[in-house]
Amino acid sequence: MVQLQKKTVKIVSVLIALVFVGSVVALALTQSGSGIASAASSNVGVVDMRQIYSAHPQTQSMQAEMQKAAADAQKEFEEKSKNMNDQEKNDYYQQTMQRLQQKQQELTEPIEKDVEDKVKTVAQAKGLSVVLLKDTVVYGGTDITQDVVNKLSK
Repeated sequence: MVQLQKKTVKIVSVLIALVFVGSVVALALTQSGSGIASAASSNVGVVDMRQIYSAHPQTQSMQAEMQKAAADAQKEFEEKSKNMNDQEKNDYYQQTMQRLQQKQQELTEPIEKDVEDKVKTVAQAKGLSVVLLKDTVVYGGTDITQDVVNKLSK
């Protein structure tokens, strides 16, 4: 009787092991198959934003305007802070930096909106549901950077 139970336990153990191994193999096959299928028909796009911003037609004029504003602010700061103590100079410097940041935001906002609109237009035309920064993607995705640059130059 004990011998029969040991034999039954061995058979049941082998069957459980076979089912487990079979399910692991089946799971691996289904996962690798869906990975191949999703890579071939990816609906994820990637863009290189540095390249897009540097190619934007308004970027150079915005940078030139910011450099002029920074030079003007520096000149104004030097003139007005001559007779100030350290605390007043620090406060005035902080105010000047805030004005420069606001100026930069005013100048970059239309460019950012334009780039965002162009990325969205290209993504919709290509049937992409998500667009990620190229720097964050290790593998995969459809690179639409050049298409966006072309759209900006029109």
